[in-house]
Amino acid sequence: MAHYDFQMPITEAQARALMVNDTVSLNGTLYGIRDATQIHMFDHGRKTRFDMKGHAVIHTAPNVKWVGETGATPSGYESICIGTTTSARMERFTRPLMEQCGVRIIIGKGGLFAASQKAFSDIGGVYLAVVGGAAALETTWIEQIEEVDLDDLNPESLWKFRVKDFGPLLVSMDSHGGNLYTVVNKAARDNRAAVLAALGVKSA
Repeated sequence: MAHYDFQMPITEAQARALMVNDTVSLNGTLYGIRDATQIHMFDHGRKTRFDMKGHAVIHTAPNVKWVGETGATPSGYESICIGTTTSARMERFTRPLMEQCGVRIIIGKGGLFAASQKAFSDIGGVYLAVVGGAAALETTWIEQIEEVDLDDLNPESLWKFRVKDFGPLLVSMDSHGGNLYTVVNKAARDNRAAVLAALGVKSA
C-alpha cells in the first residue's frame, strides 16, 4: 500500500502503477461529470472544448451559486457544496470516457462493474472511492471552478475545477483486476454464511 500525489494529468504508466488499497491525492485540474453530461456526449454526439486526456473525472452535480465572472470566479460560479454521486448509473460510459476522451481516473462512490473493470485493464485506468457524506470536506479541496461547458445541462454541466490536495482517495478498482468491492462483498457473504451456520439456519 502506497500513497501518490499526482499533478494532473497523468500517464498510462502512472495509472497502471496504482494498486487496490493505495491512496491518491490530486492537484491541478479535475473535471466534474454526471449522467446527463455523458448521455449528451456519447448518445447524442455533443463535443466539449475541454481536453481531458490523462485527467480525472468525478461523478457530481455540484451545488453552485452564480456570482458573475470575476478574477476570483472566472466561470461565474462559486462553490457551495460539491459532493459525489453514486457511480453505478454511469457504468456504460467508462469505456467511451477513456477511449474517446483519454480519461485515466474515475472518482465516485459505490464502485463500478465488470465492464468498467475490463476498460481499466485494457486501457489503463482506476476507480478512486470517496466516502459517502463527505461533500463538505470535498468542497474544501476545490480552490476554484475555472470553466464550465455544456452549461445548458446545469447542474449536470461539464465542470473544470482547480483542486489542491484532493484526497486522500482510496484506489478501489485498478488496472490489474483488483476490486475492493468484490473482496468486501465476498467477505460479507462468507461472514453471513458463518453466522447462519452457527445459529443452525440453513441458507440457500
